[in-house]
Amino acid sequence: MEMSKPKMLSPVLPRLLLSVTVKLSGTLLLKFRWQLSMEPRISIVYSSDLKRAYETAETIARNCGGLEVIKDPDLRERHLGDLQGYSPRETAKNRQKAYQAFVSGQKDLEIPGGGESLDQLYQRCTSCLYRIAKKHRGKRVVVVSHGGAIRALHGRAFPHGPSAGKIMNTSVNIFRISDEDEWTIKVWGDVSHLNQTGFLDSGFGGDKTSG
Repeated sequence: MEMSKPKMLSPVLPRLLLSVTVKLSGTLLLKFRWQLSMEPRISIVYSSDLKRAYETAETIARNCGGLEVIKDPDLRERHLGDLQGYSPRETAKNRQKAYQAFVSGQKDLEIPGGGESLDQLYQRCTSCLYRIAKKHRGKRVVVVSHGGAIRALHGRAFPHGPSAGKIMNTSVNIFRISDEDEWTIKVWGDVSHLNQTGFLDSGFGGDKTSG
């Protein structure tokens, strides 16, 4: 993500780049490194502390000069309570109350079993990203997170729409956050680093949109 120029003359907050988690092959890494090399130098990498996200962040950090990766549990995916660990078919049949809470779209409704509401997810993720931005003013930061979390961040930049749509694996999303806490999105859902790799045709069943 990168930050917009503030209204006054106060310094801008850092660039922040978000990627959804997936294993990166050697070919994908070469494409991704080339894309990152076109922008100012990355200073540090943040990641959800969940396994796949952290492995992705470590791979990116290692290929950007051996940067430090900082785990932050506030970058985790939404906690689904009683739905955790079950397939959609299983939840619809055996976890009906939790499933109905999940699909209701009601933002303040928590999922039974300790799950988060959409409002809680939004507050956690947006507060985390703004905290990172304030800590690393003027620097470029890579943040590796998950689809639901990134969708919540999109909602902060576009509170009245448009919809975030499908969050594709390894997609790059660049935000700008000013000192006045104004959020804008410079790049959304960029998967150009996957072009000519065959990954969009073969990965995730070849549907080209999975995320």
